[in-house]
Amino acid sequence: MELTLLYRGPLASCDYDCPYCPFAKRRDPPERLRADRAALERFTGWVAERRDDRLSVLFTPWGEGLVRSWYRRALVELSRLPQVRRVAIQTNLSCRTDWLAGADLSALALWCTHHPDQTPYDRFLGRCRELAERGVRYSVGIVGLPEHLDRARRLRADLPEHVYLWVNAAEGRSYTDEEADRWTAVDPLFPYSRYPHRSAGLPCRTGESVVSVDGEGTVRRCHFVPEPLGNLYDGSWRAALRPRPCPLAVCDCHIGYVHLESLPLYDVFAGGVLERIPAAPVPGPAPVRVPVPVHVPSPGQGPSPSGARRRSGT
Repeated sequence: MELTLLYRGPLASCDYDCPYCPFAKRRDPPERLRADRAALERFTGWVAERRDDRLSVLFTPWGEGLVRSWYRRALVELSRLPQVRRVAIQTNLSCRTDWLAGADLSALALWCTHHPDQTPYDRFLGRCRELAERGVRYSVGIVGLPEHLDRARRLRADLPEHVYLWVNAAEGRSYTDEEADRWTAVDPLFPYSRYPHRSAGLPCRTGESVVSVDGEGTVRRCHFVPEPLGNLYDGSWRAALRPRPCPLAVCDCHIGYVHLESLPLYDVFAGGVLERIPAAPVPGPAPVRVPVPVHVPSPGQGPSPSGARRRSGT
């Protein structure tokens, strides 16, 4: 079996205080941290046992995972398993990078987000240079707020040309064509993020070759559709894997719409879907989109009471 797993455990704490993130500066009590560690170790143990499968793993924690030793250890261990094709994590890159010395860098990659109000520019850029010196595959991103534009331009000038700098449209923000053009000059793929994508009834790889897993092992097709497919640890999810259309009106988060078969993003990011690294520096033409209202899940529609979207953050 070839399968991509999007893992999100109980961790909800972060060392940053971004105004566009509902989990900023949240502190997890010790019991939650213990539960998160136990859940992650159970998950990595399951992956280690799947010797006949071909797996890719993306960690999408609500908070910042790499400041916790168990996430760093999990990434190293998973990267060294022959059945793991790719393991990646979304991170603000605030932690040190020496832990990467033990990883298999042919399998490990990082999806990094720069938050200008939370860290000095030189410190973040220094971390990126450390990744480059170590030979780590990584992308860098920023939220498309007006006050971030100059910083994004500076990043684009200072990062190596081959490092992809992505821009996430800020949640709830509309962009004029002139504003969108400014961001597209930084990230040629920004048009994909500018509007939510109509997805209702369209084929999506989630639920077939991509699934979401939470800390209890509950398997769903993605982070945004609450219907369970089964549990990872009792094997009940396997029988539920099949092609299926998206049941939601729109999809506005990259970790969701990248899997839509109606979009060409598997070709754009061939070999780098999880770490958000395009296959080539010059992308193909952007799709034609019709602006649609942002879809806000009704109470109980998502797996988290705060919603499952990560459009504005990592």
